[in-house]
Amino acid sequence: MTHELPSRYQPADIERDLYQWWMDRGDFRARTDGTQRPYVIMMPPPNVTDRLHMGHGLNNTIQDVLIRFERMRGREVLWLPGTDHAGIATQNVVERLLAKEGLTRFDLGREAFVDRVWQHVHDTGATILEQLKALGASCDWSRTYFTLDEGLSRAVRESFVRLYQKGLIYRGNYIINWCPRCLTALSNEEAEKKDVAGKLWHLQYPLADGSGHVTVATTRPETMLGDTAVAVHPDDERFGSLVGQLIDLPLTGRQIPIVADEGVDPGFGTGAVKVTPAHDPLDFDIGQRHGLEPIVVLDEQGRVSDDAPEEFRGLDRFEARELVVARFGELGLLEKIEPHQHAVGHCYRCGTVVEPRLSEQWFVKMAPLAAPALEAYRDGRLTFLPKRRGEDYTQWLEGIRDWCISRQLWWGHRIPVWYCDRPGCDSPIHVSPTALENCPSCGGSLRQDDDVLDTWFSSWLLPFSSLGWPDETADLAKFYPGDVLATAPEILFFWVARMIMAGLEFKGQVPFSTIYLHGTVRDTQHRKMSKSLGNGIDPLEVVDRYGADALRYTVVSGMAVGTDLILDPDDLDSSFAVGRNFANKLWNIGRFVLGNLPEPVRPLTGTRPDVVSHDELTVADRWILARCEETVVTATRAYQQLRLNEAATTIYHFIWSDLADWYLEQIKPRLLGDAPGGDVARAVVAQTFDVALRLLHPVTPFITETLWRRFPGRPADASIGVAPWPQTDRRAIDPEAAAAFAMVQELVTAVRTIRAEYGVTPGRSVPIWVSHRHPAFEEECGTIQLLAKVETLNFGEHPEEPGGHAVLSDGTSVFLPLGDAIDIERECARLGSEHDRLAQLIAGQERKLANEKFLTRAPAEVVETERRKLAAWREQAAVLGQKRQLLGCS
Repeated sequence: MTHELPSRYQPADIERDLYQWWMDRGDFRARTDGTQRPYVIMMPPPNVTDRLHMGHGLNNTIQDVLIRFERMRGREVLWLPGTDHAGIATQNVVERLLAKEGLTRFDLGREAFVDRVWQHVHDTGATILEQLKALGASCDWSRTYFTLDEGLSRAVRESFVRLYQKGLIYRGNYIINWCPRCLTALSNEEAEKKDVAGKLWHLQYPLADGSGHVTVATTRPETMLGDTAVAVHPDDERFGSLVGQLIDLPLTGRQIPIVADEGVDPGFGTGAVKVTPAHDPLDFDIGQRHGLEPIVVLDEQGRVSDDAPEEFRGLDRFEARELVVARFGELGLLEKIEPHQHAVGHCYRCGTVVEPRLSEQWFVKMAPLAAPALEAYRDGRLTFLPKRRGEDYTQWLEGIRDWCISRQLWWGHRIPVWYCDRPGCDSPIHVSPTALENCPSCGGSLRQDDDVLDTWFSSWLLPFSSLGWPDETADLAKFYPGDVLATAPEILFFWVARMIMAGLEFKGQVPFSTIYLHGTVRDTQHRKMSKSLGNGIDPLEVVDRYGADALRYTVVSGMAVGTDLILDPDDLDSSFAVGRNFANKLWNIGRFVLGNLPEPVRPLTGTRPDVVSHDELTVADRWILARCEETVVTATRAYQQLRLNEAATTIYHFIWSDLADWYLEQIKPRLLGDAPGGDVARAVVAQTFDVALRLLHPVTPFITETLWRRFPGRPADASIGVAPWPQTDRRAIDPEAAAAFAMVQELVTAVRTIRAEYGVTPGRSVPIWVSHRHPAFEEECGTIQLLAKVETLNFGEHPEEPGGHAVLSDGTSVFLPLGDAIDIERECARLGSEHDRLAQLIAGQERKLANEKFLTRAPAEVVETERRKLAAWREQAAVLGQKRQLLGCS
């Protein structure tokens, strides 16, 4: 392969072809017959509803970094990709497409509608996989799954049957979360709570005996049409004499009792609560305890049902609310209305306000499954990053409620339950992992349950269903359980906790040992990026403009564990500048290094006769080798601890600062000129740059592969992705060289600072005086002269003339005479003008801060800001005074 590189880095010219080369090599495929220890990550499957967003870009980059790191460390790596059928989300997308054609799913019928969804999925699913490849995802694409594939569907049916046979799945009539827009039940987790500025209506309910009234407070007055009682706490003395009495329920013509129940919070509202068993979970429980008949007054579409008074029938729930409140006002029974901030459930897919509603649904008993999942965390089998997420996990499991798993949709896994409608059949319900044609009990015809399962019911099985379960496959034996799950914190309860429960229930092991819940991508106003806000970033647009590596480095380096990633959707150039600039810098370093490496390069270790000996190394050589060793140790530890931003920035500083800014500049006379030791410098830079590229490869795979393959002597079929991870070498640790070169760096920096402060022309060489004769200064005199533009390095007392001074950390003083370097008279005039300007500012500020009216009337933070200004100006004036004194200004 040619060593020559184009003058500019053009990622579009290399990324696509390079990715195909990786694919052709088969480096991403995991083997079941190898002896290497497996390392497994299961990709959180993106929904087949749309293109990838920046959250996917972040999440999949994190996973790929871990996968590439462990692949280079010799593990048998499996990153398992797939896509999710996303029942309610995908059905909503296709229904909106149909609406543009003037159609509904009911116009098509179930079978035709499902066919239409499959067409959509085939289009979007393939697009998503190609987008993941553009990001550099090194998945084992040969094992790609879709959650409605037949194999995974079989696993879903099998798990349902097993749980049903154990009594952990049941059908019941309970209060569930209902979406009137999607026309389906939702789990508690899918009814997302949002704070709403609502109202609290205080309604008077007259006592039947005419002796007075009871006031109830409610946020949903329309549901009073279905009230069947008023409840008070048994210990609430305000209502003790009223328990057992009847109330004339306004607008309905019905009488309802006053009951005592410990479920009532006496501190809410008036302490008396209306009880609507068909439309509130707490009320349902109260109704069960007191034998109250539920009345369903809101139908599936959120409209008032025929079981309500005729005046309200057919009204939308919010229209009914207004009318109920108006009627109470007309009757003189509306006591007051208060503003009330409270949490209201919204459908996690369409955003509609959820309606608690009595409905017959299928449920999973969660408490028996939650107990072992909680124990797995407490005994250390599970680790959360950040650690605080473990407490969120614990609290949710401790208060877990049964999971409503049936959905009134057409797209998804059909519930594997069949019903026999033949009169007299002694066993009319049948649960089976395979389709049934006739009733096993009576031979009659069967109809399958119309509902589908919650999307998460298939997703919670993925760690093992994607590997072939319920069959005992080679993949399952080799790759279960996995290692790390990297995902967003918002699906901790939807998915993560449930996968742990399923893994323990069906496989007896947790599906992964580490759960990394990374931050969220937000805009500069700290809002989560979303379509509705219009503040999203298309990761593929970023890849097209700056390359995948620029995106990857930006997101990895910009997000520490437990923090969010802030990007500006209106300024992509600034948002991804750090990644783009680093890629360009790395390319230019590579062009310089590779353009100056002969073939072959002398080795630093080994048995070859031309191996570089320790005595041939300069202080700078030994220093960069020691810094390289420190970087290997620090970066490797950071990767292992999933502190990926620390790994990325550690390597960045080594490459940009240590290698490029210092070592490469130091060795240019040896590489490009006649200075001795050029072959040694080439050996050192070849090794350190090779190590740096391997350390960086998990984060920026494309550019590191491109540069690494162009090293002299590299076989054409070699790939950095399967090259061995850099090993630590304690022989490279060299405290003496580290301390010596640190002194050189400090001196060079001090001289550069003096030159900048006094405006010395950049190209002009100047003499300097150093008070102490440090061995490193003598050995690296050439380095100091080169990097600080020093003409002569003198030791001892400096001459008595105008100049710039600095003191190093060990007390060594540095002097740079300025008489010949700058126009002292002109510089004195400039400093004098600046000093006069500061004096005027200081005087004015002192007058302001001496003004009692300002001090008493201005806010404290304003006064403090003005005081800080005065202190800063005084400090600047003192520095200017010192400079004028050093220059001998009058």
